[in-house]
Amino acid sequence: MKKKMLIFIGIIVLLFAGLYFVIDYKNNQAVENNDNPYGDKDLEQATIDQLDDPNYQNQIMPDELSDEVESGEPVTVYFYDPLCPHCQQTTPYLVPLAEENNIDMKKMNLLEFQDQWNAYGIESTPTLIHFDNGEEVARIVGDKGEENFQSFFDQYVNN
Repeated sequence: MKKKMLIFIGIIVLLFAGLYFVIDYKNNQAVENNDNPYGDKDLEQATIDQLDDPNYQNQIMPDELSDEVESGEPVTVYFYDPLCPHCQQTTPYLVPLAEENNIDMKKMNLLEFQDQWNAYGIESTPTLIHFDNGEEVARIVGDKGEENFQSFFDQYVNN
């Protein structure tokens, strides 16, 4: 009886190990087969799941963002977390809205770059910030609805 139990447990362990390697391989393929803006960074699963989603393209890395802000050129950045339910609700209408307004809205994934929360004073997500002349001009925090984001674009970005 003990021998059968050990064989059964061994088979289950092998199945779980095999499943782990299949999932790991699939994730590695997803990272390699997409235009991965994160380079060789180890990514969270939620980020891997968004790599081929058109709403989550145009990512900006922390050094790039710092350089863009310091350059004084206007830049609009959407700070989000892939696990944030409010971000998941906001992104599907905000990204097309930015595109309709011809706004090159950069996206900062705060799940991958935790230090950016403090660097830009982000208290919650989603947060949209417009910078100009090296300074923050305006921000909108939370899922405020399409009309409020359009007003933000009209007042601060498209002026």
